[in-house]
Amino acid sequence: MVTAPDERPHAEAQILAEQFESIARAAEREAEGVRLEFVGGKTAIKAVPDGVHSEIVMWLQELCVQHFRELRLYGDRGLRVETYRKGRARPDGTLAPKGHFAPAGEWADPVGVLMTVEVTSHDYDTNLRDRVEKPRAYAESGIPVYLLVDRDAGEVTVYSEPVGGSYQERHTAAFGKSVELPAPVGFTLDTEPLRTWTTTAPER
Repeated sequence: MVTAPDERPHAEAQILAEQFESIARAAEREAEGVRLEFVGGKTAIKAVPDGVHSEIVMWLQELCVQHFRELRLYGDRGLRVETYRKGRARPDGTLAPKGHFAPAGEWADPVGVLMTVEVTSHDYDTNLRDRVEKPRAYAESGIPVYLLVDRDAGEVTVYSEPVGGSYQERHTAAFGKSVELPAPVGFTLDTEPLRTWTTTAPER
């Protein structure tokens, strides 16, 4: 008789998550600007953002303030993600109601989060982290929309409709084009400013 694999969280995974939190706190105390994440069952260092990265995040924050009175795009907000491996991630942006994280500790539950945002950095781990592991982790957590600003590819990708641990919809637009951020976000993102800030954007 073939036994189906046990998909439930195991005690070992929980211990690993607790160990990670302790390591992450120590690392952030000892090394200024270091941010650790635990996604896909492994610990990774999140690159310190450069100037363009920071400008893109600030631009998105300002857009969200313009479109929403009661929502904010929080930067570097720690989230507990993934249903199986008990991951920990710090998205570049987390869209949630104003004051949503006030009662939360360092690592907040993703329930109530409307969108996560990642802006790629020019490091070796970007492909696996932002294009593979993060979409899976955010979908598993039920986050409705994931926006990836891909500086290397010169395009933005919008993931939506998380079902069964994966996003069912994915729409990509080159920098300079417009793309819809679906409900519950619900506005059109004009990416023209990204062409100005990102010299690596390919001609389309």
